[in-house]
Amino acid sequence: MPPRFGTFSIVAYEASTHSWGVAVHSKFPAVGSVVPWARAGAGAVATQAASNVRWGPEGLRLLTEGVSAPDVVRRLVEADPGRDDRQLGVVDAQGGAAAFTGSRCMEWAGHEVGDGFACQGNVLFGPAVVRGMARAYESTPGDIADRLLAALAAGQREGGDRRGQQSAALLITRPGGGYQGGDDRWVDIRVDDHLSPIEELRRVFRVVDLTMLSREDPATLLRITGEVALGVQHDLAILGYYNGRLNGKWDAAGRAAYTRFLGEHNFESKQRNDDTIWPSVRAYLKEGADAEVMRRTGTAPMVPDALSRGPGAQPKQGGGASPNAPKKAKGSK
Repeated sequence: MPPRFGTFSIVAYEASTHSWGVAVHSKFPAVGSVVPWARAGAGAVATQAASNVRWGPEGLRLLTEGVSAPDVVRRLVEADPGRDDRQLGVVDAQGGAAAFTGSRCMEWAGHEVGDGFACQGNVLFGPAVVRGMARAYESTPGDIADRLLAALAAGQREGGDRRGQQSAALLITRPGGGYQGGDDRWVDIRVDDHLSPIEELRRVFRVVDLTMLSREDPATLLRITGEVALGVQHDLAILGYYNGRLNGKWDAAGRAAYTRFLGEHNFESKQRNDDTIWPSVRAYLKEGADAEVMRRTGTAPMVPDALSRGPGAQPKQGGGASPNAPKKAKGSK
């Protein structure tokens, strides 16, 4: 018998962004390596309890062929002699959803299917866990990421896995959603072992959201001119990316420095060609410059000029060893 583990999860489809996702929590290490499966244009699968991981790829294969979520559940369950110990949630390409809870899943175990989503869980405090997840997903504003994370938090507030917390994961796919459009993994993050995995998952998501995603309202974009341009020039200069004049005039030197900053800080998705800056990037740049000022004023220098050059400054050619470094013996290399 494979190990059983208590888990609550949600599979969902968002039509407006053509996104399919899974969010999951469990008192089990690295649950993200077992439960969530998703493919853009096909659907999403959560396989749990005495999880049959083969249900993941096989479910996606069926979904890719156009099989509906209820039929995928039926086919997978009927073909598996261990089905009574397993749990499954599926959403298809059109948002059809279905779920299954085996009769021998550890109590409390059950599921709730809604419009475009399915919530399922086992070894829970009670039915309020999946019910709370469903209500949170339906009522939370924002996109599929906000709603999936809200569903996890709601399930935990209702008691969650009755044995405690350990790991969580969030997987969201959409066409061309991956890094530089190379695959469909728009969000793929996990917390493998943590005392508060859902909160840690939220924290990690905020980091990914800041750098890798583009979810901000374009109406909030700041035009890089006047005081904004002066502030960006100042902060880029503090960080060692800009050595031009601090005059608030956004020129080629400023654009080049800003582009290099974005590339070195993983902000490729926030690059724009209309001389505007996202508020989140502006705040990140200012925080970095402020931290650099604190570093310079609170750290004693060990290498000449080390504290007068920001981390973005190009390395000096030819090295420049510390005056305290041991001298090489003649003939050494």
